[in-house]
Amino acid sequence: MKYCLMFWMSMMSMFLMAQVTVCPGEIWPDDRGQHINAHGGGILCHNGRYYWFGEHKSDDTSAALVGITCYSSDNLSDWHYEGVALPVTDVPGDDLERGCTMERPKVIYNARTGKFVMWLHLELKGKGYSAARYAVAVADCPAGPYRYLRSGRVNAGIKPLDMEGDMAALDTLDAWKDAEWWTPQWRKAVKDGLFMRRDFADGQMARDQTVFVDVDGRAYHIYSSEENLTLQIAELTADYTAHSGRFIRVAAGGQNEAPAIFRYDGTYWLITSGCTGWAPNKARLFSAPSIWGPWQQHPNPCRGKDADITFGGQGTFVLPVGDTFVFMADIWRPKHPSDARYVWLPITFEDGMPVIHWHDEWNLDTKKARNE
Repeated sequence: MKYCLMFWMSMMSMFLMAQVTVCPGEIWPDDRGQHINAHGGGILCHNGRYYWFGEHKSDDTSAALVGITCYSSDNLSDWHYEGVALPVTDVPGDDLERGCTMERPKVIYNARTGKFVMWLHLELKGKGYSAARYAVAVADCPAGPYRYLRSGRVNAGIKPLDMEGDMAALDTLDAWKDAEWWTPQWRKAVKDGLFMRRDFADGQMARDQTVFVDVDGRAYHIYSSEENLTLQIAELTADYTAHSGRFIRVAAGGQNEAPAIFRYDGTYWLITSGCTGWAPNKARLFSAPSIWGPWQQHPNPCRGKDADITFGGQGTFVLPVGDTFVFMADIWRPKHPSDARYVWLPITFEDGMPVIHWHDEWNLDTKKARNE
């Protein structure tokens, strides 16, 4: 009887260790007792350990004064501060000069090269949001340090795969480049490729972004482009450090940002937000049978308290854990950026569609990780 009781207690202990209680929107301390500072982030699972990368926010500015931080955990609850994975520099004019903008970092692992590859949105110091660049860095270990490679615009001189006609036909859109914004004619021109054509020679804009590795090992860069009016999905090269030249436009003219993508049962799902600055808005949902589309929009997937403003937050990543997908979002605090909070909620499926219900508190089973 004693041994049966010991076995039962051992099994219960293992079960409880696999259960993590998540309290969305609350202060989340790391192993130093400090609120986790990894905003707009994403999580990599490698060899059974999770690595959370995000923007380090200061108390009074969202400009990058430190860089991209990294935390690690084996249970998604207790996080160890690994340090700054990709720091800013003090070199005047450098891409990563202190005071630049470094947003929405995501890290993927390339099994062929053994490298960890970080992608992020970069804006140059003192240039506002005019640079609209991606940046890429690599490391030999998941927590870094990461070696900066380059920044730039996407696929210069290359036409999207889903753009019909030749470039000469698109030249007729130039007549609308100085037209009044938001008029019906201007909106149609945007949908037809006005800003894609404008940026054709120098490359496409890349702001809010994420990266995604598919089941076949191919990786993709998903980003808000064309003055935040159109999403684009661009294939990466085999080493995940550059663009292959193949890309498409998604929801042209729809004003989407903050893309978070996942695949379930053969369907690709994309959760985005509208473009309202720091203010929260209603989440959008898209699906496609292939990463190349066609992409179809669906109603807001959020349910419950403050569902029409994405629970006060903005999505950043979808994390697969066991049999659950976790929607990650940030509640921004622009007047006190370092106090931004995290909203993690389970994605469930109802009538074949993903939905995100609000929970004041919920339990996450961390026994298995889909993306190891």
